[in-house]
Amino acid sequence: MREVEVAACEEMEGPTEQDLEAIRVAKFTVQAIDEREKVTDHDTAAFVDVLSESAGPAGRWIHYGLTSSDVLDTGLALQIKRVAGLVLPDSRRLAQALGARAREHAHTLCAGRTHGIHAEPTTFGIKLAGFAFEADRNARRLERAFAQAAVGAVSGAVGTYSATSPEFEARVLARLGLEAESVSTQVVARDRHAELLQAIALAGAGLERFATELRHLARTEVGEVREPFGTGQKGSSAMPHKRNPIKSEQVAGLARVLRANAQAGLENVALWHERDISHSSVERIILPDSTSLLDHLQRRVIALVERMVVDSVRMRENLELTHGALFSQRVLLALVQAGIARDDAYRIVQRLAQRALDERTPLRELVSADPAGAGLDLDAIFDYQAFVRYADEIVGRLAAII
Repeated sequence: MREVEVAACEEMEGPTEQDLEAIRVAKFTVQAIDEREKVTDHDTAAFVDVLSESAGPAGRWIHYGLTSSDVLDTGLALQIKRVAGLVLPDSRRLAQALGARAREHAHTLCAGRTHGIHAEPTTFGIKLAGFAFEADRNARRLERAFAQAAVGAVSGAVGTYSATSPEFEARVLARLGLEAESVSTQVVARDRHAELLQAIALAGAGLERFATELRHLARTEVGEVREPFGTGQKGSSAMPHKRNPIKSEQVAGLARVLRANAQAGLENVALWHERDISHSSVERIILPDSTSLLDHLQRRVIALVERMVVDSVRMRENLELTHGALFSQRVLLALVQAGIARDDAYRIVQRLAQRALDERTPLRELVSADPAGAGLDLDAIFDYQAFVRYADEIVGRLAAII
């Protein structure tokens, strides 16, 4: 806010160079503003009073022709621009970290799951590549959202420049390195801030999706991936064997806060006429909280991606839990190629696959013993390489973004 006031004084006619020197060194304290606000019952007016008093006689030029929102919203735009400089690099680092691990595990076989049930094999690298592309999309969304929200306005009481001019606004904002709101009705339109909060919430949802995947894969019954566990760390106050996915759980929990804040941001869009302040108190919570939480969550997930323990042996062991039933589509297609009607072939494979699961008998043995399986090339059908033959091509698409 002080930077906005100083920039305005530097661009207006009236203050002498001596006045500007006094204005540039004017100071305030939060305590002094709090004390003044007890009298004014207006925080910006209290700020202006304290800053003006500090500047001495030159203080009469501070806030000349301006209104509260000129200073508040333009000051907020400076904050948004600066926090973008903190958050956006990590959004890129996240995509890069996921891409690096995806390439590392391009051929690491694991079970693909739909509805939580084994479907067909995939690779852990393909899985991570999908997260990397999502992180890249979120990084791009955040870049756009921060840019369009970092706009200022110095247009006066109801945005008509009655005490200033559009040229004055342009000079002040250029000095501050900001773009101008096209039409400000005293305030910068709050759809801009809502868009930013939506982008942050969506980025949080992507972080939660990764955290949820890690949590599921860390379950004892699965055991394919683990969070890093530090020397001296304790997983439970009562059970020494515990290694809980607490960091992923924190990500999942805090992502809910981002979504709730985004909803509050939407509620802030509709203000009365040219301006009211129903949005102000809300923004003082949700904007610092959401940007701070996003910064924290991105750093947390980057650390998880870089340091997570991947158990490829357990992944391969888990592939055998269905006794080959996850090859069912390949058997189905082979029977269709052999001349059997699709529905008939489906019923045959369904019967044999259920037997494999229920009787814990390899599906390959059951197909080999069934008349329908006569003449089938079982070595070709029951070959895990069929599921990874395009892994390099799929993971290789990362070259377009990383």
